[in-house]
Parts: sequence; C-alpha cells; structure tokens
Amino acid sequence: RHSEKGCYQLDTDDLCADRLQNCLALIASDPAPAPNDVLFSRYQALLQHTQRIQRLMPGRIWITLEQPGYGADHIHSQSLLAVSQQTGVPLVAAGNVHMHIRARQSLQDTLCAIGCQQSVADIRHTLAPNAERHLRTQSILEHIYPRPLLDESIRIADQCCFSLDELRYHYPCEQVPDDLSPTQYLRQLVDSGIRRRWPDGPIEKVTRQISHELSLIAELGYEGYFLTVYDIVCFAKSRGILCQGRGSAANSAVCFALGITEVDPAHMEILFERFVSRERNEPPDIDVDFEHERREEVMQYVYRRYGRHRAALTSAVITYRSRSAVRDVGRALGLSQDQIERLAGNRIWWQNNQVIPERVREIGLDPKAPLLFRVLELVQQLIGFPRHLSQHSGGFVISKEPLCDLVPIENAAMAERTVIQWDKTDIDILGLLKVDCLALGMLSAIHRAFDLLQKHRGISMTMATVPAEDPQVYRMISNADTVGVFQIESRAQMAMLPRLRPRCFYDLVIEVAIVRPGPIQGDMVHPYLRRRNGEEAVSYPSQAVREVLERTLGVPIFQEQVIKLAMVAAGFTPGEADGLRRDMAAWKRHGGLGHYEERLIQGMRERGYAEDFAKRIYQQILGFGEYGFPESHAASFALMVYVSAWFKCHEPAIFTCALLNSQPMGFYSPSQLVQDARRHGVSIRPVDVTKSEWDCTIESTDKSLALRLGFNRVKHLSQAGALRLTDARAHRPFADLEDLAHRARLDKGDLQALADADALSTLLHSHRRQAAWAAGGIEKPSPVFPSPRIQEAVPMLRAPHAGESVCADYASTGLTLGPHPLALLRQQLKTLGVITSAEVGRLQHGYYIHTAGIVTTRQRPSSANNVTFVTLEDETGNINLVVWQRLAEQQHQALVGAQLLGVQGRVQREGQVIHVIAHHLKDYTAMLGRLTIRSRDFH
Repeated sequence: RHSEKGCYQLDTDDLCADRLQNCLALIASDPAPAPNDVLFSRYQALLQHTQRIQRLMPGRIWITLEQPGYGADHIHSQSLLAVSQQTGVPLVAAGNVHMHIRARQSLQDTLCAIGCQQSVADIRHTLAPNAERHLRTQSILEHIYPRPLLDESIRIADQCCFSLDELRYHYPCEQVPDDLSPTQYLRQLVDSGIRRRWPDGPIEKVTRQISHELSLIAELGYEGYFLTVYDIVCFAKSRGILCQGRGSAANSAVCFALGITEVDPAHMEILFERFVSRERNEPPDIDVDFEHERREEVMQYVYRRYGRHRAALTSAVITYRSRSAVRDVGRALGLSQDQIERLAGNRIWWQNNQVIPERVREIGLDPKAPLLFRVLELVQQLIGFPRHLSQHSGGFVISKEPLCDLVPIENAAMAERTVIQWDKTDIDILGLLKVDCLALGMLSAIHRAFDLLQKHRGISMTMATVPAEDPQVYRMISNADTVGVFQIESRAQMAMLPRLRPRCFYDLVIEVAIVRPGPIQGDMVHPYLRRRNGEEAVSYPSQAVREVLERTLGVPIFQEQVIKLAMVAAGFTPGEADGLRRDMAAWKRHGGLGHYEERLIQGMRERGYAEDFAKRIYQQILGFGEYGFPESHAASFALMVYVSAWFKCHEPAIFTCALLNSQPMGFYSPSQLVQDARRHGVSIRPVDVTKSEWDCTIESTDKSLALRLGFNRVKHLSQAGALRLTDARAHRPFADLEDLAHRARLDKGDLQALADADALSTLLHSHRRQAAWAAGGIEKPSPVFPSPRIQEAVPMLRAPHAGESVCADYASTGLTLGPHPLALLRQQLKTLGVITSAEVGRLQHGYYIHTAGIVTTRQRPSSANNVTFVTLEDETGNINLVVWQRLAEQQHQALVGAQLLGVQGRVQREGQVIHVIAHHLKDYTAMLGRLTIRSRDFH
C-alpha cells in the first residue's frame, strides 16, 4: 500500500516488524563481469548490506551464489565467499531462473524489453549475455555447485513449511447488534422478510426450505456472509439503486426473504445444494447486479463501511491475445508503427491460434520478411501468457482482520481502490468471502424507464408490479420482435423465439437457458422443441426422473436438473453431485469427466435404468461443459426479459429513450435502436439547441409520446458545454447564435459540433451548411474590451442534398433521422438485381436470391463450428446470413471488410425464421461514398 501499482517498497522498519519474524531473506549480487574498481565497489556494498540485514534478521539470511557462465564466475564466487567468511552468513546455490529451457531466450529478452517499455536494442546491455538462466537438472546442478551450497537450499526449503491452509479468515460481524448472535440476527431478518414477501404466510414447501437453509448456514458458520451481502443490498436500495441477485444465489429461499434475489421459491424448483453444500469446503458465492452507472457508489460504500484495509477487489489475470501481443512484441523488436497498426487493426491473419501467411499478405505485409517473421513467431509463443493484473469486474473480499495479514494487496490504477493480487480461483480455494458487485446496463435502462413512466404517464411501477403474463407481450416476443430486449435480442435468440413461442414466464426461463452452448452441444434443443410441439412423445424411465424433468418435457436444460439426476438416478450425494457440476463446467480446460462416466452409468444401471438412457444423460452432461445456465440464474434474467419486453411492447418511446441514455450496452447500436423504434411508430425528433437536454428526453404529443435526441448523441460536444447551454436556456430562450455562444460560453469546437449535428437549424431557421458557416464566424468575446460587431454579408449556401445530410448525420451523431442510406441507393441496387429484406421475407424456402445490406453485426460463436453469422440492414428491415467456413475462407476480405455487403444465396425458411445461406459475397462499400458505418462484431 506504500507504493503505486506495479511497484514495491520495503524499508528497514518493514524488515524488523513483528509480522516478518518468520521470514527468510536471500541477498543477491550482480555476477556480470566488470572492471576491478567496479568489482571492489560491489564487494564493499554487498558487505555493508549483508551486515545491516544480519542485524535485523539474525540467522535468517543467506547470500546467493549464481553460476551463470558469464566468464567471471570464479572471481564472483571468491568475492561472495569472502563476504560470507567475514559475516558468518552462509552461501546458498541459486539459479536466478528466468525460463524453463534455453530456447526461450529470445522470448525472455522480448518480455524484458516490454517490461521496461523499450526496445530490445535499447536494453541490450542489460540483458543476459547467454541463455543459461534456465532450469537445470539435478545432475548438472551437482556438477556446477559444491555440495554444501546445494544442502543449504534444501535447508531453506525445509524451513519454508507454511501452508495456505493455515490462514484463518473470519467474516466481518459489525452489522450484528450487540445483544444478538449472528444466527439470531439472520433469523430475525429472515422472519421479517417472510412477512414482507408472503403477507399471508409462505406455503409449507417454502417454510421447510427456509428452515433447512438456516440450519445448514448455521452449521457451516456462513451467517456473516449473508449479513454482509444483505447490508450492501440495503445500502443500494436506500439510495434508489436498482439491484438484483442472480446466479446460484437465486437457489436460496433465504436470499429471497432477505431481498437479495427476486426468484420466488414458491413458484420455482430450487436446489440449495447448488449454492451451499455441506460436503463442499468453500463459501457460497452471491452475485448481485447493480445499475452500471451507479455501481461505483456501492463499491465506495463497501470501502467506507469496512475500510480499505479490510475490503479489496480480487484481481483478474489478463493474458496476451493477438492484438496486445503484436503491439507489445512489435514495439520491442522495432517494427514500424504503420506495420503494428495494420496487424493490430485487422486480425484476419490470426485464426485457430496460428498465423495465416495469406492473410498477412492481404493487409499488405510480407510474412517472410525477417523482422516481421520474427515478430509473428514470438507473438505465437506469447499468446496465452499473463500480461498484467487487472481488477475483477466486481468481486469484493471483505474480512474481519486486515487483509494484508491474509493476502498480498496493491493499490489499483483507479483512485480509491485496493486490489488483491490473487484471482477468483485462488480466493475460492482459500475459502475467503467474495461478494460480486456487478454492473448491468439493463438495470440502468429499466430504472430510467420507470422514472419516465412516472413522469409522463403518472404511473408508479416497480419490477414486482409490472403487469404479469400479458398476452400482447408474449405475442411480440414470439414474433422475435425483440431488438433491445434483455437477453433475447441476439441473432440466436431471435431464431429460437418463433420456434419456442413463449406463452408464460417459465417459457422465458427456458428460452434464456436453452440458447446456450451447453444445451446446444448436448443435443437438447431439438428434442425439447419437438416435444413442445407435440411431434415427439414424452416418456420417463421412473417417477423420480419424471419429477426432475417433467417441467422441461424430459430434457435436462438446467444445471440443477443434472445435479438432481445424478442424485436420484445414479445415487450421488448432494455434495458429489455438486462436484460433478463444478467439474463439468471445467472439463474442457482441465481434462475429461472419465472418472464420473463409469460411476454415473453404473449407478443408473444398478437402479434399473437402461444403458442407452444412462449414456444419453452422460453425453448431455458433457454438453453442459460448453456452458449451461442454472435454472435460478435463468429465472433471475427472465424477470428482466419480461420487464424490458413489456416496456418495448407498451411504451416503445420510453423504452428506446431509456436504452439510448444507458449506452454503451446491449447488442445493438444507437442507430439500430432508433431505426427499430421508427418502425414501431415512435416519432424521433432531432437534436435541437432550443429543445434538447444532455440526455435523450420524452416529449408529449396529442396522441402519443415522442423521443427527442439529446446532446449526448453529438460527437465532439463537451458535456460541460452542453450543460451550460441548457442552464442558460432555462433563464430565457436564445435570441440568436451569438447569444447562445456567449451566454453558454461555448468554444468553437462545441459550436462546430452542434452545427455538424444540425442542432442549430431551428434557432437559425436554416440548414446545417448555413449553420456551420455562421458558427465559424462567432468570435470569443474579450473579457476587457468588447469588440464592435462587424456586419458581414451572409452568403446563401446551397442546402445539402439527402445523401450529404445522411453522411453528415452518421458522422456527427452515429445515426440518421433522414432516409435510410439504402433507400437512396435503391435504384442502383435494383439494376444489380438486389432485392430488399422485406422481399426476402415473402419468399419460400429454397429460392435463390441476390440481396444486400449494411453490415450491422458479425458473429462466429465458438459452438458454431466456424460458421459466421452476419446481419444486414436495409430500409425495410434485417437480413440474416449464414456463411459456411469454406466460403468465409475464400471470400474473407469481403466478409470482414465490407460495410455494404451483397450476397447471392438460397433462402432457408422454417416457419417465421428466415436465413440466407450465402453462396457468393460482394463488397459494395464503394457505393456508400463518404459514409462510414461501423458494425458490432462478436466472437
């Protein structure tokens, strides 16, 4: 804590402190060859340093002897031996190992240069002159070092007997009243929550569940954990910050009673062992989502409440990926900045964890050029290496004792934050309390929507009071009309919605969970849909299995079902079944589930289940290794799905306004959100200095609500300038542009940004080109001598045509309220035989077509077998492309580089779900002229 991030500072006070009384110290000296006077200075400095440390740590220090083969090893050894004899401090063999094999020398030098933020050439004089700093075998060590020095290393190792198991961690307990125990206080809070959640009393099932949970929590001593999370959630709610627990915590009736989660155990099948297990020697893990723009308030509360000495964020190990590796290695080896930017800005050369020479040539570089070849070779070696420690997204560790007595900590790069140098996995293994305070943009949007509904409709609403089970909402969802709706707005979700056709809340729970790699890889999706549609009979091998799988028609979709199946069908204990869940989530990374296969299949056979049923269940479990949702987590998300869908269905203007003001978030760009709102009849009004606020706002009309774009959509406009503008306008309307500029104290940059966005047109009763000319003539007034106004002739400039306006709109605000760009190009596209998305939607399965659109998203999910999914947009809607791997490789440049993409292919239709299977791609970007529209690409 004394130093900045990345630095350490120890002084003599630290060395003699009581907390270091069990520490050992090694004293090192530079073994590099040097002139005699330098060698003598090193000797004197080492002698003095050793004597000083010896006084502070008597009997606990050694002098390290290296044999790096620098050509002066004998002289260095004699010098260290002399210091050892004079002080009585023993020598110990040391390797100063930097790599495991000699072949890593070039990579090691490169990493040194990266760490110094210099090139290898600039630090060459400080690098090791050979490749001897590697791990050596025992036989080689015995040949290099005298036996007594090796024995000293064993002596040191024998003294280093500390185990992390010795750490004693205690939950904070200051929130517990003095006259109550943690168990009593938790029981009191839960009883109060029961009365609030179930005014008429809970059903017997819930009463039993709460009793079971409280008993297990008390047995394992986890009361402090639940009380700490309750305290944090209470703070957020007291400040009007929307929050909701999710993940495995939603399996807890106690969490629901405490107001931490919103999944009512009376209406769901929950499995507490998914959250807390007697047989699992680790604390539970509660994730709480907060509004993303207000989470920092919650985090600072935690620091204030518990102190920075007792609260810190866990870290996340950031590893090298292609972009960061090429930047760091390129700079270290002296690659030109232009070459670095070409490689980092267009990563088509990196596929399937290897460099593709053909793709390197496509971006104008020669992969065989010696320097570039060396850079790419080292980049390939560096991928996956740790690069730096970052803050976890919100995982707090809170302790009763100072954290520095338990874990290594450092100051974060962000002010007022402390970080533990261990990551989430380390913390879990040690059993330390971790509370995940996460940020979720949709909570911010929903809160804004509630506020706007209250302001403009006079309706007060909360997550719990949104009208439930609305048929209109489910019709909209079933039609895949879900742009902007939480969790079900992606391409894959939209393709599933018309097939699943949700009709109730539990259908949304299934929808959230079923479009995941786990159910897809486990071949659970199609059987479920066939059974739901009555195309396949549902049967169960036993009543016990029926009770687990009946609500999902005999198909295990949720993690809890896998756990319960292992228990009821294979005889696993709850703890063993939870161990299976944890291992199946990590088997792809850490090895197979072979040790479970025999136990599962044999256990099911012993209980009378057919072998093919047992093997099918095991294969589905393997599928969950690709990532599957717990039911409790899906239910938590489904609530936000429904609330956001309700707003889109009934209050589209409010919904879009809330989304725009909560950016960045979600799957779609502001331009796509605005286009979708207009298709739903929402009147979108432009940015206007006489009407707009910083945020987008709602304006009432005679028949409906309209959305006014805010100054936050204007690029290069300072927020401070915009707020001064709205403050000045509140006193009286602006008379003219000069009045606006002077009273709002806007500089030329702000004025130009407003003119470019066409925000001055109403004030000036003119078009944006005329406004830009006028803005350029405004001079900043002198504070002492006001300059006389000079009347100049005002030229009458030509109004921009539609295409120029659209280009200017996108350049200044990222969207347009004018015609869609493709509406202006439609005649040209028709001559090429290009049809619209609306026309595609009317065609039958199998038609061969030629269409085109602006690329809005590209996706290549890891579970899609290298298939690329592309979404195109035109003036009539969206077109969904499927690009198989072979075509993607053949026409890679068009696929990844085109902004306006043409496609020839065949219509694939399944009910309302339409895709175009691409056969040929064409880059039509040149037709857009100066218009630039960025896609959102996901991998």
